[in-house]
Amino acid sequence: MTIHLYGIPNCDTVKKARLWLDAQGKAYTFHDYKKEGADAERLAAWIAAAGLDSVVNRKGTTFRALDDADKARAADSHTAVALLVQQPSIIKRPIVEHPGGVLVGFKEEEWSAALL
Repeated sequence: MTIHLYGIPNCDTVKKARLWLDAQGKAYTFHDYKKEGADAERLAAWIAAAGLDSVVNRKGTTFRALDDADKARAADSHTAVALLVQQPSIIKRPIVEHPGGVLVGFKEEEWSAALL
């Protein structure tokens, strides 16, 4: 099973997710948004699969610091992708692609059901 984990390495939730994958003996590749950026096509696919509200992290400090125009862009799936590419810190973390689909955020019960 190929697992691709997307996030930011210093994010506490990403750290928990990586520890969980390691504890389960699951091999994965890690994509660091800060170093490698975010791909527009992949973001659009995640939004289609999981929904815009799941993919955009509205609770973080980066989102709260956005001006009203950018917050409005984040609320529309047509304009949100470009904003997420520019501001990868407002992408919910982690996001996992696996053969069965996409997981957004780290919820151990969901991950166990999907990955074990």
